[in-house]
Amino acid sequence: MALLPGASGWRWWWRWRWQGSGALPVRAGFGTLLLLLLLGSGPGLGPAEADQTDEYLKREHSLSKPYQGVGTSSSSLWTLMGNAMVMTQYIRLTPDMQSKQGALWNRVPCYLRDWELQVHFKIHGQGKKNLNGDGFAIWYTKDRMQPGPVFGSKDNFVGLGVFVDTYPNEEKQQERVFPYVSAMVSNGSLSYDHERDGRPTELGGCTAMVRNLNHDTFLVIRYVKRRLTIMLDIDGKHEWRDCIDVPGVRLPRGYFFGTSSVTGDLSDNHDIISLKLFELTVERTPEEEKLHRDVFLPSVDNMKLPEVTLPMEPLSGLALFLIVFFSLVAAVFALVIGIIVYNKWQDQSRKRFY
Repeated sequence: MALLPGASGWRWWWRWRWQGSGALPVRAGFGTLLLLLLLGSGPGLGPAEADQTDEYLKREHSLSKPYQGVGTSSSSLWTLMGNAMVMTQYIRLTPDMQSKQGALWNRVPCYLRDWELQVHFKIHGQGKKNLNGDGFAIWYTKDRMQPGPVFGSKDNFVGLGVFVDTYPNEEKQQERVFPYVSAMVSNGSLSYDHERDGRPTELGGCTAMVRNLNHDTFLVIRYVKRRLTIMLDIDGKHEWRDCIDVPGVRLPRGYFFGTSSVTGDLSDNHDIISLKLFELTVERTPEEEKLHRDVFLPSVDNMKLPEVTLPMEPLSGLALFLIVFFSLVAAVFALVIGIIVYNKWQDQSRKRFY
């Protein structure tokens, strides 16, 4: 089983045991691993695998059946947009019909430092190979609920986008097999290039044959110590395989999780079965604490992103009133001072005259 940096294979196995039984994993750390070893039910841990990483399910950022947290009320944690619909066994972002667009967004901003998002999804439809589209995206962005051309969401986004692209738009390329998973980090200055399937701005990617499968398909996004890792379980073996691993990714806190999809002339059913976000608590050295300070714009080390000019926020009514009020007070004060100075000058002129 593939290992992530600073994590043990047995911790991943234990989480899958919980998922398979339908329960929600709350915590899996060093204590669980030690218990498994004492029972003699697993391989020994190497020195690199003994790093402690505790996990906590964050229900305010998670979604699973029966989807009670989805709605438009003020107490709802998730909001639907466009053609997205809640079904009994899944949330359908788009149906297998042309020109549909749908999204699902978390209403609670995420302030976690290190996290992991597990996505249980299904893509299926009547179209044959390369006659289906277009895929779906998973977002961690500053803005939410803004429809657009990038898999149903806005272009020039600020944050992270992970794309499960099922249709090749670039006809001349031969080295890439679709469906394809890729990732992109933007500070708002980058545009997703549909004609080239996002290649100019992607951080990395991998082929993922995820359509019309009879078993469950999963994708996990892990962000720990400025490292972005994306892994897949799409073979029905309950094993993660590597897809993307990029160090030096800097994501601000306080952004929103969401997922969106779009169909055009070609279509598919794009279903979300569950989204589970885990808070990861990892130990940091004092040097790492200095390096991992909060940032205000997304960036990637050794990757030059065009600078973006942040627009000034509009003034509130109170701020505008105070500015006008104090400007008038200053003008009146200057006028009074001017009158006083002018009167004194006139008095002095009369005395000199007499």
